[in-house]
Amino acid sequence: MSVRVPVPTRLTLPPRTPVDESRYADLLALVRDGGVVVLTGAGMSTASGIPDYRGPDGQRRVEPMQHGEFVTSAAGRQRYWARAFAGWEKFAAAEPNVAHRAVAELEDLGVVDWVITQNVDGLHQRAGSQRVLELHGSLSQVTCLDCGEPIDREQVQGWLAAANPGFLESIDGGGEIRPDGDVLLAESVVQTFRTPRCLVCAGDRLKPDVVFFGGTVPRDVVDRAFELVDGARSLLVLGSSLRVMSGYRFVRRCAKAGIPVALVTRGSVRGEGEPAVHVDSLLGDVLPRLVADLGG
Repeated sequence: MSVRVPVPTRLTLPPRTPVDESRYADLLALVRDGGVVVLTGAGMSTASGIPDYRGPDGQRRVEPMQHGEFVTSAAGRQRYWARAFAGWEKFAAAEPNVAHRAVAELEDLGVVDWVITQNVDGLHQRAGSQRVLELHGSLSQVTCLDCGEPIDREQVQGWLAAANPGFLESIDGGGEIRPDGDVLLAESVVQTFRTPRCLVCAGDRLKPDVVFFGGTVPRDVVDRAFELVDGARSLLVLGSSLRVMSGYRFVRRCAKAGIPVALVTRGSVRGEGEPAVHVDSLLGDVLPRLVADLGG
């Protein structure tokens, strides 16, 4: 059995910057009275060894799996599952970091009411957060698109290992892990990979329960997220550049409703100036301080 080792955080964390004390004071004042709904993006998990789509330098460096290609193309599914199989051990080795734990503590303190996360890693729940809405689903489950059979992701990993003996050794770990748990592989290697099939209907359209790019978040999940945001005293965005409309729309909605927005993330963001507060620092340098200041 292989030992699960996470990706070193030096490969996933952006550069550290000093916390702007004036902006931190504004952030503290904004969330002090509670009623906070948290929205988290990929930057929440970079300190756990899971990279974001743009990388430490802020430049987009990976092309994520597209929903249309996965659903309609057997070759696309083969490419996805080969890469996902190769990356799963490192992805599954990721542990909650200090930012995840701080959010859970803020919930315990009565400051945070709900967490809406765009991440698919389940780390908020493992850190102790009780009220989490997964906007883009979770990699821990797989569903057959043809018959609807649900399957545990670990079980699928076992099937793939049995069907592809020696595959992991042949690629020596593959390329760099990506935010959805897969890694880059040469196309020649992908073409040798045997994809999983459903034990119920024998179809090959097994899909992780996540929203791929170009896919649609289920309507009931979107409606629930809007309901939570509409009832918030403030929205606290963590680890998101807001480049994707899936998250940015909540900031826009708050702007129209007069709900203040605070943002903590490294680097530039979409809609700069729309959040009432933007602390350009690592989450691990900000959130534990919030817990200490509000808990005290």
